[in-house]
Amino acid sequence: MTGTRSRTAARSSSARAATRLGRAFFDRPTVRVARELLGARLRVRVGRTVREARIVETEAYLRDDPASHAFRGPTRRNRSMFGSPGTMYVFRIHRVVCANLVTRVGEAVLLRAGAIVGSDPASGSGPGRLCRALGITIADDGADAVRGSRVAVRRRAGPRPRIRVSRRIGIRRAADRPLRFYLAGDRAVSHPHVA
Repeated sequence: MTGTRSRTAARSSSARAATRLGRAFFDRPTVRVARELLGARLRVRVGRTVREARIVETEAYLRDDPASHAFRGPTRRNRSMFGSPGTMYVFRIHRVVCANLVTRVGEAVLLRAGAIVGSDPASGSGPGRLCRALGITIADDGADAVRGSRVAVRRRAGPRPRIRVSRRIGIRRAADRPLRFYLAGDRAVSHPHVA
């Protein structure tokens, strides 16, 4: 009887791990979403193939945050930041494309790094490299990662990972806020030793 229960629980846990994250997952406090995205799978359909990465590093950007693109309110460039939870906000900086997932209005989680499945895991180390490896482009700005066919986020599988926290990287404003989260010891993390 005990063995049957554990097999059932394992099947249930495995099925749940494969499920796509819904709107309710993203419609929560941004810091919580940033932490809980670690270990989740980001999948992008490119033609007939699917590219996938395990998210290993994130940063939270909040509404009252001077480092956030939404800090001064909606503009043509940041309009996706004010979309539904689970919307992709993709922007270009110095020819590099970076991807975020919107949480609450005007808030989002930057996807800083991911371990690429089926390739060198470190090839997604850094927000620009992650987008390049997965085929995310500026055309994905505004895509729905909850119900859309191009981008999806799958629930994390396995035990709760060990998470480290540090200040954010590559910004000048509010750089000291501890809003960067990453998986301890994962070689795809972009800057593992930032305090």
